[in-house]
Amino acid sequence: MRVDELDYDLPPELIAQHPAEQRDAARLLVFRRATGEIEHRTVRDLPSLLPANTTVVVNDTKVVPARIPIAAPKGEVLLLERVEGDEWIGLARPTRRLKPGATYGAVTLHEHLGDGRWRLSLAGEPDGETPLPPYITAPLADRTRYQTVFARDPGSAAAPTAGLHFTPELLAGMTVEHVTLHVGLDTFRPVQVDDLAEHVIHGERYEVEATAWERIRAAERVLAVGTTSVRTLETLAGGGPLGGRTNLFITPGFAFRRVDHLLTNFHLPRSTLLALVMAFAGVNETRELYRLAVQERYRFYSFGDAMLLL
Repeated sequence: MRVDELDYDLPPELIAQHPAEQRDAARLLVFRRATGEIEHRTVRDLPSLLPANTTVVVNDTKVVPARIPIAAPKGEVLLLERVEGDEWIGLARPTRRLKPGATYGAVTLHEHLGDGRWRLSLAGEPDGETPLPPYITAPLADRTRYQTVFARDPGSAAAPTAGLHFTPELLAGMTVEHVTLHVGLDTFRPVQVDDLAEHVIHGERYEVEATAWERIRAAERVLAVGTTSVRTLETLAGGGPLGGRTNLFITPGFAFRRVDHLLTNFHLPRSTLLALVMAFAGVNETRELYRLAVQERYRFYSFGDAMLLL
């Protein structure tokens, strides 16, 4: 697949700068793959839209306050993943002015791994700012809005954004199972090669309880909430262990083994997330859905609206 097939035109004003006032009030573009039928609903309609006996799978990772400022030289460290104890992998800038072995506030840099990545140690627990994506330029008044209501396992550098639409009341009306995949920024980075097959996706840590996986595996139908849940479920369905790292890269032509339906936000052009959606819904179908979403003025990206693929 050529990477330019992941391009689309998006008016900047459709990039959501704030979450919806109520989580489940976000708009929902519904696409029934078998018939091509399209509906315009809201997320709070989700229970009535799902087929009977559908198990909803959410990613319960929790975003850590991972953006740590550096005073001199002025910059920051963005924690990506805890390795063990106080050791982390993170992005640091300005990388060319930073030195291995030097300490910058609570951060000590040990080894530059390339592309701005460092192996580092952190004194204490993360106590920085919420790591909002760069396309969100408005301040976040309530940092809990970049956290799902079911978040419980700290470790992500970014929120599993499809899950941001859920409320406790909405969850109570469905059969829900939890998986954990700690989201790294590589998932969202634009693909820099011309041929998608040449892109290397970095691994992310995941864990699923044995009893939860047994229930998911036996479920009549499964709705994956977000692309991170998809990657976790399809890693296990492909024979992966209950915990570890996954570098599963889902592109058009992928054979889905466990995910029957997908709830997902609208993703950036040239992203691996958009490639996954195209693999699930079809390349041309996804292009048309995104064209329609722009035409209908849906809100895009992390704080935006959602799409339900049935």
